[in-house]
Amino acid sequence: MPTKQYSDILKRIYAEPHYDAEILEKNKGKLKTCAAYEKSKRTVDVLLGKNVNTKTKIDIAIEYLLSQCEDITPLALQKALYYIQGFYYAFYKTFLFTEECEAWVHGPVYRDIYFRYLDYKFDPIEVSNEFDSSIFSSSKKAVLDSVVKNICCYSGKILERFTHSETPWLSTRGELPENAVSYRIIQKEKIGDYFSAVKEKYNMITPNDIKEYAENIFEQI
Repeated sequence: MPTKQYSDILKRIYAEPHYDAEILEKNKGKLKTCAAYEKSKRTVDVLLGKNVNTKTKIDIAIEYLLSQCEDITPLALQKALYYIQGFYYAFYKTFLFTEECEAWVHGPVYRDIYFRYLDYKFDPIEVSNEFDSSIFSSSKKAVLDSVVKNICCYSGKILERFTHSETPWLSTRGELPENAVSYRIIQKEKIGDYFSAVKEKYNMITPNDIKEYAENIFEQI
């Protein structure tokens, strides 16, 4: 039989479904795996009546990256998303994501995505095998595939150094000390202008041509 305290908690959850979400967030550190938390979070979202099937383009891009990369860490994921955003604009003159990117100490970061995978720390994110790539147009998939092949082959720390040598992050940080905390937004215009210039400089014809840029910047850092 449950204790009175436990029984009272169950009654409150029944009367106030949002209390279930509060308990989950408060105790997520006690769960054994991040996957357990994510599964519980989806269940709670359904309980609260949230439409869990509504996914943004950045969510879909993340699912695709996790289905293609076996050992991508949160740090590497952030950088992969940044390069997808930049090169997608360079080739198609529109941004794939609406989310803003911030110039953190360790490079460009999408804040909500950071907190989503925070518990993984330096470990690879669990691979997702449930993804139908047919939802992408050939143009979107070409950029994502090239980033997977030519960018995600480098570690998160190497990609961090990539971004530290590029204008969008550098100009947004400005004169801030190296380890100064900052949440300054890297303006999309800066990202678009920089990667458009990269495309022109390297005479890129298709997204596959990203390879030369990645290899060149790797040699420079």
